[in-house]
Amino acid sequence: MARFLMVARDAGDMSAIVGDVSPEEIQEILNKYSAWSEKLAKQGRLQGGEKLADGEGRVLAANSGSVRVTDGPHAASKEVIGGFWILTADSYEEAVKLASDCPHLEFGTLEIRQIEEMPA
Repeated sequence: MARFLMVARDAGDMSAIVGDVSPEEIQEILNKYSAWSEKLAKQGRLQGGEKLADGEGRVLAANSGSVRVTDGPHAASKEVIGGFWILTADSYEEAVKLASDCPHLEFGTLEIRQIEEMPA
């Protein structure tokens, strides 16, 4: 069975995505993500996943033999990676089917990429 990385992308500003919401509404959204993840875990299809910290990170690039580090990603970016999951599936078609009811689709997009298994 193949492994797939599923990346959650959004605008990076939750208030722009869902508007002004109460703490109770935020908890309801989080509960949807938890329920979806638990469903896949019970099916043996979820190997892991994490939400990434909002508005914080570093971008590294090679620059004339040294490494240049800048702050990023920036909220002004068109899309920000908000988190990821590792799924197992027999094919892209099955991975898409598993992802099709992910609650993140209400707020952003999902990118699915097969993980190439590398020799140890």
